[in-house]
Amino acid sequence: MARLVMKFGGTSLADVDRIKTVARHVKREVDAGFEVAVVVSAMAGTTNQLVAWTRETALLHDAREYDTVVAAGEQITSGLLAIALQTLGVNARSWQGWQIPIRTDAAHGAARIVDINGQLLIERLEIDQVAVVSGFQGLGPDNRIATLGRGGSDTSAVALAAAIGADRCDIYTDVDGVYTTDPRVVPKARRMSKIAYEEMLEMASLGAKVLQVRSVELAMVKGVRTFVRSSFDDPEALAVAKSEDRPGTLICDEDEIVEQKVVTGIAYSRDEAQISLRRVADKPGVAAAVFGPLAEANINVDMIVQNVSEDGTLTDLTFTVPNADFELARSVLEEAKGAIGYQVLQGSTDVSKISVIGIGMRSHAGVAADAFQALASRGINIRAITTSEIKISVLIDAPFTELAVRTLHSLYGLDSN
Repeated sequence: MARLVMKFGGTSLADVDRIKTVARHVKREVDAGFEVAVVVSAMAGTTNQLVAWTRETALLHDAREYDTVVAAGEQITSGLLAIALQTLGVNARSWQGWQIPIRTDAAHGAARIVDINGQLLIERLEIDQVAVVSGFQGLGPDNRIATLGRGGSDTSAVALAAAIGADRCDIYTDVDGVYTTDPRVVPKARRMSKIAYEEMLEMASLGAKVLQVRSVELAMVKGVRTFVRSSFDDPEALAVAKSEDRPGTLICDEDEIVEQKVVTGIAYSRDEAQISLRRVADKPGVAAAVFGPLAEANINVDMIVQNVSEDGTLTDLTFTVPNADFELARSVLEEAKGAIGYQVLQGSTDVSKISVIGIGMRSHAGVAADAFQALASRGINIRAITTSEIKISVLIDAPFTELAVRTLHSLYGLDSN
C-alpha cells in the first residue's frame, strides 16, 4: 500500500469542529487505500499562551522546562484527533515524539532532528492503524522533551515522511497552495501546480510564509515530495474529485516540471534592516573584524555591498540584518569599533527586500537588467543587490514594497488572465 504523511497546522485544528473536519480528511485518504501518519500542530493560539505563561512565571527560565510546557499543545491535539478518528470508525492512536522516538540534539527550544527510528510506526501502519504524531517535539540526548522552534511541525512531518518511506507528505494549511507572490499584494497572483525544491527554498527563506525553511531544506535533501493544500476544502468533495482537479502545489525535483518558466515567483520581506560602515580602512582582515562579532552574537547577515575609494585606502561596507537584531547589531559593532576602524555607522529599518526567483534564470540572460530597468521606470531606487543562480534580491525603501512586487510580477508575465 502507498504510504502518506498528512500534516495539519494550528488554524486547521483551531477548535473541536475543525479537528472533526481534519478527521474526515484523514478518513478520506484511509478509504482511498493509503497507510496514513498524521502530524499535528497545537490549536491556533495555544503555543503563544503556553509561552506567555512560561515568561509570566519567570522571564529567565530553564529551557528544558520551557520545552516541557510548550510541547503540551501538540499532545492535546494528537489525542483529540485520535479520538475523532476512532469516532469515525478509523483505527488510530496518538504518538508523542519520545514514543517513536524522534531523536534531537541538545538545543532545547530550537532543537534539530538527529534521527528517527520509524520501525515501530511502520509496523502499526502495516496493520492499518493511523498514527497521529505530535509535531514540533522530540527526545533530546538528556532523555527530556526537546522542541524544534516555531513552525517546527512542518519539519517533523517531512522528517517523519523520510523515516517511514512515505510516497508523499501533504502539508495542510490555510491557503490552497503556493502562489507566484502574495495574493494580498497582487490579486492576479497564480497558484502554481508544481514548484522545484530549490525555488521553494528560496521563496520560503525570502519571505513566503507558506512553509518553514527547514522543512523545505529537509524535503530537498531527502527527496520527499511535498504537497501544499488547504484544510478548508470539503473532504467529501475531494474524495470524488480527480487527482488533477484537487487544488494544491507539489514541491518536487525540477525534473518533474515539464515546462519551466524563467521566473517562478516574486518574494518580499519587510523584516530587514540596513547597516552601513563608512570610511573603513581597506586592509586584510577588516571583513572578519566586522562579521566575526556579528556571527558570535548569532546575527545573520544577508546582503553585503562593498565600495572601495579611488585610492584604495578606504571602503564602505553595507549589509542587512533581521529587523529584530538591528539594535543588537549596532551595539556589537560599536563595541568592536576599535578593531574595525570605521569612522561612521549608519542604519535604517525602513527598508524591504524584493526577490525574483526562478530556476529558468540559469539559462537566460538579461533577467536582472530587465528588473532594474522596470524598477527605475517606477522611480524605485535600489540600495543593494545580491544574486545567485536562481535569485535576484534588491533592497529598496519600504514604502515602495507593494509597487515593486506588482511591477516585477507583471514584468515576468506572472499575472493570471
